[in-house]
Amino acid sequence: MKSELKIRHGEIDVLRAAAIVLMVLFHFVYDLKEFGGVNIDYQSPLWFSIGKISALLFIFISGLSSGFSRSPVRRGLKVLFYGMAITAVTFVFMRDEYIRFGILHFLGVAMILSPLLLTLPSWTLWGLAGSSAVLGFWFKEQVLTTSLLLPFGLMYNGFSSIDYYPLFPYLAVTFLGILAYRYFYAQRTEPLFSFQLNSKLIKWLSRNSLGIYLIHQPLILLIFFIINHL
Repeated sequence: MKSELKIRHGEIDVLRAAAIVLMVLFHFVYDLKEFGGVNIDYQSPLWFSIGKISALLFIFISGLSSGFSRSPVRRGLKVLFYGMAITAVTFVFMRDEYIRFGILHFLGVAMILSPLLLTLPSWTLWGLAGSSAVLGFWFKEQVLTTSLLLPFGLMYNGFSSIDYYPLFPYLAVTFLGILAYRYFYAQRTEPLFSFQLNSKLIKWLSRNSLGIYLIHQPLILLIFFIINHL
Protein backbone atom coordinates (compact mmCIF):
# COMPACT_ATOMS: atom_id res chain seq x y z
CA MET A 1 0.00 0.00 0.00
CA LYS A 2 1.45 3.34 -1.02
CA SER A 3 1.10 6.45 1.08
CA GLU A 4 -0.44 9.78 0.10
CA LEU A 5 3.09 11.17 -0.02
CA LYS A 6 3.98 8.83 -2.93
CA ILE A 7 0.61 9.01 -4.67
CA ARG A 8 -0.87 12.49 -4.69
CA HIS A 9 -4.65 12.20 -4.74
CA GLY A 10 -5.85 15.32 -6.51
CA GLU A 11 -9.44 15.04 -5.32
CA ILE A 12 -8.29 15.22 -1.68
CA ASP A 13 -6.28 18.35 -2.43
CA VAL A 14 -9.35 19.89 -4.09
CA LEU A 15 -11.57 19.11 -1.10
CA ARG A 16 -9.02 20.41 1.40
CA ALA A 17 -8.47 23.59 -0.61
CA ALA A 18 -12.23 24.13 -0.87
CA ALA A 19 -12.57 23.65 2.90
CA ILE A 20 -9.96 26.29 3.75
CA VAL A 21 -11.36 28.79 1.23
CA LEU A 22 -14.89 28.38 2.61
CA MET A 23 -13.66 28.72 6.18
CA VAL A 24 -11.67 31.88 5.44
CA LEU A 25 -14.72 33.31 3.65
CA PHE A 26 -17.00 32.57 6.60
CA HIS A 27 -14.58 34.04 9.13
CA PHE A 28 -14.16 37.14 6.96
CA VAL A 29 -17.93 37.68 7.00
CA TYR A 30 -17.99 37.04 10.78
CA ASP A 31 -15.23 39.60 11.30
CA LEU A 32 -16.99 42.13 9.07
CA LYS A 33 -19.98 41.96 11.41
CA GLU A 34 -18.24 41.71 14.77
CA PHE A 35 -15.20 43.93 14.21
CA GLY A 36 -15.84 45.85 11.00
CA GLY A 37 -19.25 47.23 11.85
CA VAL A 38 -20.84 45.90 8.64
CA ASN A 39 -24.50 44.94 8.89
CA ILE A 40 -24.34 41.37 7.63
CA ASP A 41 -26.00 38.32 9.15
CA TYR A 42 -23.37 35.58 9.33
CA GLN A 43 -25.97 33.30 10.94
CA SER A 44 -28.21 33.35 7.88
CA PRO A 45 -28.72 29.94 6.20
CA LEU A 46 -26.21 30.77 3.45
CA TRP A 47 -23.30 31.82 5.63
CA PHE A 48 -24.08 29.26 8.34
CA SER A 49 -24.01 26.51 5.69
CA ILE A 50 -20.70 27.74 4.29
CA GLY A 51 -19.10 27.69 7.73
CA LYS A 52 -20.51 24.29 8.63
CA ILE A 53 -19.64 22.67 5.30
CA SER A 54 -16.04 23.84 5.59
CA ALA A 55 -15.70 22.31 9.07
CA LEU A 56 -17.35 19.03 8.04
CA LEU A 57 -15.01 18.81 5.03
CA PHE A 58 -11.99 19.23 7.29
CA ILE A 59 -13.25 16.53 9.65
CA PHE A 60 -14.07 14.11 6.80
CA ILE A 61 -10.70 14.69 5.12
CA SER A 62 -8.93 14.19 8.44
CA GLY A 63 -10.57 10.78 8.82
CA LEU A 64 -9.83 9.91 5.20
CA SER A 65 -6.19 11.03 5.45
CA SER A 66 -5.59 9.10 8.68
CA GLY A 67 -5.18 5.97 6.60
CA PHE A 68 -2.27 7.54 4.72
CA SER A 69 -0.54 9.12 7.71
CA ARG A 70 2.63 7.57 9.11
CA SER A 71 2.57 9.53 12.39
CA PRO A 72 -1.04 10.47 13.21
CA VAL A 73 -0.45 10.72 16.97
CA ARG A 74 2.43 13.18 16.56
CA ARG A 75 0.41 15.23 14.08
CA GLY A 76 -2.60 15.09 16.38
CA LEU A 77 -0.60 16.36 19.35
CA LYS A 78 0.70 19.22 17.18
CA VAL A 79 -2.80 20.22 16.08
CA LEU A 80 -4.11 19.90 19.65
CA PHE A 81 -1.29 22.16 20.85
CA TYR A 82 -2.32 24.82 18.33
CA GLY A 83 -5.90 24.43 19.52
CA MET A 84 -4.85 25.03 23.13
CA ALA A 85 -2.86 28.08 22.05
CA ILE A 86 -6.01 29.47 20.43
CA THR A 87 -7.88 28.74 23.67
CA ALA A 88 -5.36 30.86 25.58
CA VAL A 89 -5.50 33.75 23.09
CA THR A 90 -9.30 33.83 22.90
CA PHE A 91 -9.53 33.59 26.70
CA VAL A 92 -7.53 36.80 26.96
CA PHE A 93 -9.38 38.74 24.26
CA MET A 94 -12.86 37.13 24.22
CA ARG A 95 -13.42 35.97 27.77
CA ASP A 96 -17.18 35.37 27.42
CA GLU A 97 -16.97 33.26 24.26
CA TYR A 98 -13.44 31.89 24.28
CA ILE A 99 -12.82 28.59 22.50
CA ARG A 100 -12.86 25.61 24.86
CA PHE A 101 -13.08 22.79 22.31
CA GLY A 102 -13.02 24.07 18.75
CA ILE A 103 -12.28 22.48 15.40
CA LEU A 104 -8.52 22.16 16.06
CA HIS A 105 -9.11 20.51 19.45
CA PHE A 106 -11.47 18.06 17.77
CA LEU A 107 -9.13 17.29 14.87
CA GLY A 108 -6.19 16.81 17.23
CA VAL A 109 -8.05 14.31 19.41
CA ALA A 110 -9.44 12.49 16.35
CA MET A 111 -5.93 12.13 14.90
CA ILE A 112 -4.62 10.77 18.19
CA LEU A 113 -7.44 8.21 18.26
CA SER A 114 -7.08 7.26 14.59
CA PRO A 115 -4.54 4.40 15.00
CA LEU A 116 -7.07 2.63 17.24
CA LEU A 117 -10.03 3.47 15.00
CA LEU A 118 -8.26 2.11 11.93
CA THR A 119 -8.05 -1.32 13.56
CA LEU A 120 -11.82 -1.61 13.97
CA PRO A 121 -13.86 -3.61 11.46
CA SER A 122 -16.06 -1.68 9.05
CA TRP A 123 -19.32 -2.82 10.61
CA THR A 124 -18.14 -1.45 13.95
CA LEU A 125 -17.26 1.91 12.38
CA TRP A 126 -20.71 2.14 10.76
CA GLY A 127 -22.30 1.41 14.12
CA LEU A 128 -20.10 3.96 15.88
CA ALA A 129 -20.92 6.58 13.25
CA GLY A 130 -24.64 6.16 13.80
CA SER A 131 -24.28 6.00 17.57
CA SER A 132 -22.08 9.11 17.67
CA ALA A 133 -24.61 11.12 15.67
CA VAL A 134 -27.55 10.04 17.83
CA LEU A 135 -25.61 10.53 21.05
CA GLY A 136 -24.46 13.98 20.00
CA PHE A 137 -27.95 15.22 19.21
CA TRP A 138 -29.21 13.79 22.51
CA PHE A 139 -26.35 15.42 24.43
CA LYS A 140 -27.30 18.75 22.85
CA GLU A 141 -30.58 18.68 24.74
CA GLN A 142 -28.94 18.02 28.11
CA VAL A 143 -27.76 20.79 30.44
CA LEU A 144 -25.17 20.12 33.15
CA THR A 145 -23.71 22.16 35.98
CA THR A 146 -20.09 21.38 35.03
CA SER A 147 -17.88 22.29 32.08
CA LEU A 148 -15.73 19.17 32.35
CA LEU A 149 -17.73 17.25 29.75
CA LEU A 150 -17.74 19.94 27.07
CA PRO A 151 -15.40 17.91 24.80
CA PHE A 152 -18.08 15.22 24.60
CA GLY A 153 -20.91 17.60 23.67
CA LEU A 154 -22.49 18.04 27.10
CA MET A 155 -22.92 21.76 27.78
CA TYR A 156 -23.72 23.77 30.88
CA ASN A 157 -26.32 26.50 31.26
CA GLY A 158 -25.10 29.76 29.71
CA PHE A 159 -22.30 28.16 27.71
CA SER A 160 -21.21 30.18 24.68
CA SER A 161 -18.23 29.85 22.37
CA ILE A 162 -17.28 31.23 18.97
CA ASP A 163 -16.10 27.76 17.88
CA TYR A 164 -17.39 24.48 19.30
CA TYR A 165 -16.95 21.03 17.73
CA PRO A 166 -17.40 18.33 20.40
CA LEU A 167 -16.53 14.68 19.84
CA PHE A 168 -20.22 13.82 19.64
CA PRO A 169 -21.79 14.05 17.07
CA TYR A 170 -18.79 15.03 14.92
CA LEU A 171 -16.83 11.80 15.38
CA ALA A 172 -19.47 10.34 13.07
CA VAL A 173 -17.93 12.30 10.21
CA THR A 174 -14.46 11.07 11.16
CA PHE A 175 -15.72 7.47 11.01
CA LEU A 176 -17.18 8.12 7.56
CA GLY A 177 -13.83 9.48 6.41
CA ILE A 178 -12.04 6.35 7.66
CA LEU A 179 -14.60 4.18 5.89
CA ALA A 180 -14.09 6.16 2.67
CA TYR A 181 -10.36 5.50 2.92
CA ARG A 182 -10.98 1.82 3.51
CA TYR A 183 -13.42 1.38 0.61
CA PHE A 184 -11.80 3.61 -2.01
CA TYR A 185 -8.09 3.99 -1.22
CA ALA A 186 -6.66 1.29 1.07
CA GLN A 187 -6.04 -1.32 -1.62
CA ARG A 188 -5.25 1.00 -4.52
CA THR A 189 -1.81 1.31 -6.08
CA GLU A 190 -2.88 4.11 -8.43
CA PRO A 191 -4.93 7.31 -7.96
CA LEU A 192 -8.69 6.90 -7.68
CA PHE A 193 -9.31 9.34 -10.54
CA SER A 194 -7.30 9.56 -13.74
CA PHE A 195 -7.15 13.36 -13.90
CA GLN A 196 -3.93 15.14 -13.03
CA LEU A 197 -4.18 18.14 -10.75
CA ASN A 198 -1.96 20.82 -12.25
CA SER A 199 -3.18 23.78 -10.22
CA LYS A 200 -0.31 25.08 -8.11
CA LEU A 201 -2.75 27.23 -6.14
CA ILE A 202 -4.93 24.29 -5.10
CA LYS A 203 -1.89 22.24 -4.14
CA TRP A 204 -0.50 25.15 -2.14
CA LEU A 205 -3.80 25.73 -0.33
CA SER A 206 -4.08 22.03 0.48
CA ARG A 207 -0.53 21.61 1.75
CA ASN A 208 -0.64 24.80 3.82
CA SER A 209 -4.23 24.59 5.10
CA LEU A 210 -3.22 24.40 8.78
CA GLY A 211 -0.92 27.40 8.50
CA ILE A 212 -3.59 29.37 6.63
CA TYR A 213 -6.12 28.50 9.31
CA LEU A 214 -3.81 29.72 12.07
CA ILE A 215 -2.81 32.99 10.40
CA HIS A 216 -5.91 34.15 8.51
CA GLN A 217 -7.88 35.48 11.49
CA PRO A 218 -5.05 37.63 12.92
CA LEU A 219 -4.33 38.86 9.39
CA ILE A 220 -7.96 39.86 8.75
CA LEU A 221 -8.17 41.64 12.11
CA LEU A 222 -4.89 43.44 11.41
CA ILE A 223 -6.30 44.70 8.10
CA PHE A 224 -9.45 45.96 9.87
CA PHE A 225 -7.29 47.68 12.49
CA ILE A 226 -5.22 49.43 9.84
CA ILE A 227 -8.29 50.53 7.88
CA ASN A 228 -10.01 51.89 11.01
CA HIS A 229 -6.95 53.92 11.93
CA LEU A 230 -6.16 55.42 8.53
